[in-house]
Amino acid sequence: MKNIKEMNLLFRVGIVAAFTALSFAGTMIIRIPIPVTGGYFNLGDTFVMAAALLYGPLVGGLVGAIGPAAADALGFPQFILATLVVKGTEGFIMGVIVKKSLKTRIKLLTAIGVGIFILVAGYYIFEAIIYPFLGVFVPFFGVTDAKAALAEILPNLLQGVLSGIVAYAIYSVLNKKI
Repeated sequence: MKNIKEMNLLFRVGIVAAFTALSFAGTMIIRIPIPVTGGYFNLGDTFVMAAALLYGPLVGGLVGAIGPAAADALGFPQFILATLVVKGTEGFIMGVIVKKSLKTRIKLLTAIGVGIFILVAGYYIFEAIIYPFLGVFVPFFGVTDAKAALAEILPNLLQGVLSGIVAYAIYSVLNKKI
């Protein structure tokens, strides 16, 4: 697989567009509500993680920031800010972990584990601390609190683990073809 810097701009834009569309669709198609926070379980992280594993931090970060946040715009706009930051960071950091030297199984699994941690911890921080604080000044953000954020840890963990498993499978198949 060529380094992302060696690929031409059009190819890079196409990869970002394709994975962004897949992460948008993965977020939209399976939306299981989590009533306590107003959030929802989805599998959009699958494509954020796969993009990061295959193409590194720039693609992973852009896909994570754009696709799932765009899906939030359709029905869950209060979570756009959290999604943009959390999933953009998830994709970027995972890409950084696997970018250097050889992509070993340990490195790939470490990146997935870190991505899951960022997903769970990031949403917890937004829902337990940042949104309640912002909600004092902008009622639009007053959608959750620390107790509700705690209840969302398990669904977010499950979402991350399932997405990680599928992303690893996608990586395994596509890495051989690229």
